[in-house]
Amino acid sequence: MAKVITIDYRPRPQSIDYHERTQRWSCTVAHRRFGKTVREINELIKRAATCDKPSPRFAYIAPYREQAKAVAWDYLKRYARPLAAKVLESELSIDLVTGARIRLFGADNPDALRGIYLDGVVLDEYGDMRPTLWGEIIRPLLTDRQGWASFIGTPKGKNHFHAIAELAKADDGWFYQELKASETGIVAATELDDARRQMTPEQYAQEFECAFDVPALGAIYATELAACRSEGRIAAIPRDRAALVHTAWDLGVGDDTCIWFWQQVGREIHLIDYYAANGQPITHYLSVLASRGYDYGQHYVPHDAEARERWSAGTMVQVAEAQGIRLTVLPREDVEQGINAARMLFSRCWFDEKKCAAGLDALMNYRREYAEKLGQFKPTPLHDWASHGADAFRYLAMSVDKATDRPDVTFSITSMASEFA
Repeated sequence: MAKVITIDYRPRPQSIDYHERTQRWSCTVAHRRFGKTVREINELIKRAATCDKPSPRFAYIAPYREQAKAVAWDYLKRYARPLAAKVLESELSIDLVTGARIRLFGADNPDALRGIYLDGVVLDEYGDMRPTLWGEIIRPLLTDRQGWASFIGTPKGKNHFHAIAELAKADDGWFYQELKASETGIVAATELDDARRQMTPEQYAQEFECAFDVPALGAIYATELAACRSEGRIAAIPRDRAALVHTAWDLGVGDDTCIWFWQQVGREIHLIDYYAANGQPITHYLSVLASRGYDYGQHYVPHDAEARERWSAGTMVQVAEAQGIRLTVLPREDVEQGINAARMLFSRCWFDEKKCAAGLDALMNYRREYAEKLGQFKPTPLHDWASHGADAFRYLAMSVDKATDRPDVTFSITSMASEFA
């Protein structure tokens, strides 16, 4: 007779359909305090315990590793205890008696995910992760084993989580669920009434009623982006072949390096392209510039471009110059002054909706962090995936009126010297 192991978990009625779904892909938009982390941890345990593939691997991913540890690790240890064969605290992983492994990760360290395979993954608060994480890293990890993925979170404006939700609603190959506090009955009505009195209508709608059509809390450029969209300045913006293309960069080492491509057409600033990547040497980004085939003007980079690049024997500026590209290094300036300059620039900006989609996501999600204990937003912007694209835009605002119609160099790269690879 087979041994029966009982897990001390009783799913809420709203989660029964989720646990019994047959679709490979899933998206759940849930209000605060629904209990989504407990649900997702138990889904991973169930799937891992019943997987008949050899050496199954499953993952729970939060925006930050410390966040994953704080919100999910104790739950995983508690609910997996009857099945646990080995608990590795340093790796935040548990091996089950069935041979399966469940591990917690943070999206802030994508390199930890490279080179592995997954049979299933939960992306918790996907809207707080960098938009490229899914397509560039997670989705390929599921390919060999045809693994499944579950996206879950609370709205933070119309970002990449909103895009996944819209896809899931329209595609029968997805399981989609929207869980509003006014409908689930999980949070007491008296508590919701109190929250409604103490929160702004926008905050309440987002946190408890799953509203995507309000800006992310603390969003810095919400008003400016709303004006761009209502005035039709986020659309298909063709490249003007009579104008040079300038670039503005933000540099990352462990974080993203981001590049805005823009043209000045009269008084208008046309943002025609955007690129972001992580963990690449300067030669990679120079190759990207070359592959676009644009006629370039100036390339503006922040002050830290003159620091020694970890990939080579020189600084970023020196490596670029060896390839025939002159970078203009901007002086260090106050962040708030840069934000104000960016706000003033928006009225002149036209964004290509498709090519700049990831950059627009970053601008929409660039926000100040809310200090719960103080009851107010912190003075400095939150440093996360969105800040890099927003910083590159801030550098654009600092340099836009310095750009000229005369190219600094003739841009031509046929191959990258191996000494800089």
